[in-house]
Amino acid sequence: MKFVIAPDSFKGGMTAKEAATAIQTGLERIYPNAEYVKVPMADGGEGTVQSLVDATNGKLVSASVTGPLATQVKANFGILGDQTTAVIEMAQASGIQYVNSHTHNPLVTTTFGTGELIIKALDYGAKTIILGIGGSATNDGGAGMAQALGVKLLDEANNDLAYGGGELGKLRYINDEQIDSRIKETNFIIASDVTNPLVGAEGASAVFGPQKGATDGMVKILDQNLTHYAKIIKEFLGKDLANYPGAGAAGGLGAGLLAFTPAKMQKGIDIVIKYSRLSEKAKNADIIFTGEGGIDFQTKFGKTPYGVAMATKKIAPDAPVIVVAGNVGSGVESLYSKDSIDAIFPIVPGVTTLPKAIKNGPANLANSAENIGRLIFSLKK
Repeated sequence: MKFVIAPDSFKGGMTAKEAATAIQTGLERIYPNAEYVKVPMADGGEGTVQSLVDATNGKLVSASVTGPLATQVKANFGILGDQTTAVIEMAQASGIQYVNSHTHNPLVTTTFGTGELIIKALDYGAKTIILGIGGSATNDGGAGMAQALGVKLLDEANNDLAYGGGELGKLRYINDEQIDSRIKETNFIIASDVTNPLVGAEGASAVFGPQKGATDGMVKILDQNLTHYAKIIKEFLGKDLANYPGAGAAGGLGAGLLAFTPAKMQKGIDIVIKYSRLSEKAKNADIIFTGEGGIDFQTKFGKTPYGVAMATKKIAPDAPVIVVAGNVGSGVESLYSKDSIDAIFPIVPGVTTLPKAIKNGPANLANSAENIGRLIFSLKK
């Protein structure tokens, strides 16, 4: 019997690797001699660095970089097992966790630290850089990131722009002659499922700005400034990004990466499936286990369990895909089909508080896996 175990993290409770271990622990009580292949997963958001590092036997690298409020913060990035691929979560450097209700201000927050992480990854020898761009505290269109890479963003008097989306209205010239020469030789992959354009009613400022502390007045200023920023990018770089799908991700960091690097956008789960070699590892599998903290109808739109199911069914079409989750929400019936998910099980045994559910998560997950294993065993008698 070959089990492939490919869960995402259970947010706040278990990393993807810990969840995979808990599932294996439960199954081993019934199938002690089975073959177990653990593939920690993610969908491009929080936990992607750790999952890909775990899945490829890579390593974490710690660095001190500029946070969104221009103070120094500690951030990690990953070097995968091939030693030439780096994976960066922009939130590590420029995330919303570094601001609070008193300090959040997307007029001044910067992605400069994300650019510094890119440089540090290049210094480490990275030839491919995967960037997860969720959870930002910023709305600067990736301007800070570009400045860290060596791009000169200048006002009418040829002065460097200060940090933040509030400054972009002053932009008059872009000079990329001093950008790090390694950028153009590097394969940049943006891991994002966001399809919002840079500007307008569905753009970065209007949709995501209020989550970062932007008032109605700030949203208007930020959107006007990003519109101007896109105009100057088109004038100097020949790239029309104002309405490009995904350019609005992470406060416009998507646009910045598309403007100043040879980046391409991909779905986060597709990237993780590729670099973890999930499809290869699923060959000849008898049962596939996946899961994450919560599952509902939205899982179909780029979340890990559905992505795992779709990928493994192509390789092992007769292997049932079983999902285990901390919470099973509404609309999960839309996830079932012969080409995707076969069964979904909640792991919480009864009424409890969220802190207790998180604390007991590994034990509950192991017990659920054991019970599912017992069912599989009885059906195969």
